[in-house]
Amino acid sequence: MDSRYNDLAKVLSGYSIEVQPGEKVLIDAFDVPDEMVIAMVRAVRKRKGIPYVQLNSARVTREILMNAESERWDFHKKIELARMKGMQGYVALRGAHNIFESNDVPAGKMAEALGKMRPVQNYRVNETKWVVLRWPTSAMAQQANMSTEAFEDFYFRVCTLNYRKMEKGANVLKALMDKTDQVHIKGPGTDLRFSIKGIDGAICTGKRNIPDGEVFSCPVRDSVEGELQYNVPTVYQGVNFQNVKLVFEKGKIVEATSNNTKRLNQILDSDEGARYIGEFSLGFNPHILEPMLDTLFDEKIAGSFHFTPGQAYEETDNGNRSQVHWDMVCIQRKDYGGGEVWFDGKMIRKNGLFLPKNLQSLNPRSLLKK
Repeated sequence: MDSRYNDLAKVLSGYSIEVQPGEKVLIDAFDVPDEMVIAMVRAVRKRKGIPYVQLNSARVTREILMNAESERWDFHKKIELARMKGMQGYVALRGAHNIFESNDVPAGKMAEALGKMRPVQNYRVNETKWVVLRWPTSAMAQQANMSTEAFEDFYFRVCTLNYRKMEKGANVLKALMDKTDQVHIKGPGTDLRFSIKGIDGAICTGKRNIPDGEVFSCPVRDSVEGELQYNVPTVYQGVNFQNVKLVFEKGKIVEATSNNTKRLNQILDSDEGARYIGEFSLGFNPHILEPMLDTLFDEKIAGSFHFTPGQAYEETDNGNRSQVHWDMVCIQRKDYGGGEVWFDGKMIRKNGLFLPKNLQSLNPRSLLKK
């Protein structure tokens, strides 16, 4: 077995979800090597937890989605929710041999499945200790424009980063978000204003996602005004979207365009909440610099922010409810056109770098210092 599997399993079981004796942990594996699942089982047992395993296949899942009956999801939801309520921990290992596997699933079928299964996800997110990560495949290496070997080295370097080093600066940024009212984001094609008053921030330093490196909050639901031009491609529900531009009035997305404007608007019309924002986040992982069509990596890009149509998280709840949660990313480093983030009239980040002295520990130069 590759020793890096054991190193990663140790991070996930020990640091990310901190398995305690007697806790039940669901290991939800999607197209990943059996050896990694075994490493995870052993790591949970080493901490005297009780591992449970579910193995998934993207191709099989697509077949189920294509023609699933409504009653199928009603019954499946009961099974999965009952199981999830018995778990104290959850680890999702998500491989993808083809990120477009569900590209031809009808939008209505996908929306129905996501809507029916939302209570399971809500319980998992709000009531268990959880962490989600992608698994390095040849397909991911292609997305990153890297050889398979080089990408695997990059992946394990990112995923076994000393995330504790981020915690001090992340807590400072969270405290600043907690007392901020007005946010103003400027950049090419972007002039966006909103309030985060009364909505506490949340830090992400390896406890929920691997890789990690962000602090997020959420706009007051009806406060978003202006326009936002994303510069990172995004894959959602198996469809590739590029050059997404959103226009907001009183919090609502009133205009949405992209290379696939029709499908973009179909997703945003899934329910009322899909046209409102459920998350605002600043990303700062120093190892992740370029997009690779994978949300868990792209949303952590150094010098980026993401602004998310759809469901709000419980800890930063603005009341928005939706079956959609779509992390769309914009990079503000100089090499991507630059940009500024202002909190209550003070610039806190310019061209992807934090300016206040007590936040500079989140800049790549500091995080990579040994």
